Amino acid sequence: MKLLFAGLLLLALPAQAREVVTLQTRPGVSLSLFIAGMGRVQPRAVALLLIGDGGNINLRIQDGQVRFGQQNFLPRSRREFIAEGVLPVILDNPTDQQAAAGMSDDFRASAAHAADMRAVVAEVKRRYPGLPVFVVGTSRSTLSAAHLGRALGGEISGIVLSSSLFYTSTGYSALPALATFDWDSLKLPVLVVHHRADACRATPYRDAARLEARFPLVSVQGGKPPESGPCDPLAPHGFYGKEAETVAAIAAWMLGKPFAKDIR
Repeated sequence: MKLLFAGLLLLALPAQAREVVTLQTRPGVSLSLFIAGMGRVQPRAVALLLIGDGGNINLRIQDGQVRFGQQNFLPRSRREFIAEGVLPVILDNPTDQQAAAGMSDDFRASAAHAADMRAVVAEVKRRYPGLPVFVVGTSRSTLSAAHLGRALGGEISGIVLSSSLFYTSTGYSALPALATFDWDSLKLPVLVVHHRADACRATPYRDAARLEARFPLVSVQGGKPPESGPCDPLAPHGFYGKEAETVAAIAAWMLGKPFAKDIR
């Protein structure tokens, strides 16, 4: 792994400043990530945040400022992670997955994706030795989180699956995604988080509820009226209006503390 660029420290406290870092993760391929500033909060865990859809956040430095897409549930909730003592690290796609469609489902299950994330995990552990590192997915990026949980094993401390993609839609048919995943292949802690009113056809709550026999489940209800489509971030699918409570439960689980399993 080669560190290509560590960009623009923006806060007064160097050890806690926010930063853009670009890593060479595979030959000819690099990946950029945004390490949020914790201010005076001491991190007790690290959350690697992977957004849904194609995964692109268009991370860049523009006019001297770090900029990226922030509407998705996970980057939108970075301040809530910080408040709970969890360092949010928001990942962009690798350079060979920057086309308009972003990461395909096949890539999310690939050895190349695991190699990219292994490099990210190693860099984060170098910077924050001793802190547990978790992979957090939402919607389509739960495919990544599940496959990375299997591929990385003991290199990470656990995975969080929020608004899990159980099916992929093609025309009028729904094809299985995580609905047919081999859950027995996961040998690390897993947390499932889902909104009871998630109206996205690909991410039904009933499938998340079935996983409660295997993994702890956080069920969320309520929030703000939707301001986006049912599969988009500003709806129950993105825990809209319930970000703080949802993140508090996720962070408590990461830190080994009691956590709310029924958020209303």
